[in-house]
Amino acid sequence: MGKYEKYKHHAWAGLGFLSVFIAIRYFIHLPDPISFAVVLLLSIYIIYALVMTYLYSDEIEREREMKRKDEMLEKEKLKMEKESLKLEKKRIKAEVKARKKEGKK
Repeated sequence: MGKYEKYKHHAWAGLGFLSVFIAIRYFIHLPDPISFAVVLLLSIYIIYALVMTYLYSDEIEREREMKRKDEMLEKEKLKMEKESLKLEKKRIKAEVKARKKEGKK
């Protein structure tokens, strides 16, 4: 898991914690200073995770580029194998033709 994925996970987790806290606060009265402190801490946590997610977002493009390169290499490899098989087929065909020619003499 890359840093981008890690911080993305933390941003979503922070939003989940904040939602759960607000839902609990709806049913159970908590003192305002405690609620403020928890909401403030979760908000800072979420904002930090979002900023870090943004900073590591170039990691996504690097992964895509590597994937494209791998796909291109795989295509080239398949192309070379196909050419090799074609050449082998031609060689075998020529060999069979030569043997037939020798057998007729």
